Amino acid sequence: MSLSNLRPPKGAKHAKKRIGRGQGSGQGKTASRGHKGAKSRSGFRHKRGFEGGQMPLHRRVPKRGFHNPFREEYEVVNLDTLADRFETGVEVTPELLRARGLVQKDVRVKILARGELAKALTVRAHKFSGKAAEKIAAAGGTAEVLG
Repeated sequence: MSLSNLRPPKGAKHAKKRIGRGQGSGQGKTASRGHKGAKSRSGFRHKRGFEGGQMPLHRRVPKRGFHNPFREEYEVVNLDTLADRFETGVEVTPELLRARGLVQKDVRVKILARGELAKALTVRAHKFSGKAAEKIAAAGGTAEVLG
């Protein structure tokens, strides 16, 4: 074995199929495109989602409901969670909630009124339910709405 007699394994290399180069090429006449039809013509291109004339999937599937493109999504945090995780006098902000792992996404935060709050907390969020704001105020804290 030497560099002069190295060869690729049998079947690894084969000549490119040269289509449309006459009868002698073995790919003459219809050039492996078959007879007639759109696929046999030059310049043919499938449309995206084309299924050969069958009704495409995106038209077969029923459409239902309404998607509001202006919907604002909120991550919700309940008062009982705030009572468990924060000490009295702490200023609770969306950044702090994210840092403590209470909200995942970088979206707006809404505080809901589940549970009781006995600590005076300053809570800053994008939205509060009416009861949540009342409970925070009753505990001696403040609920500040972020713009």
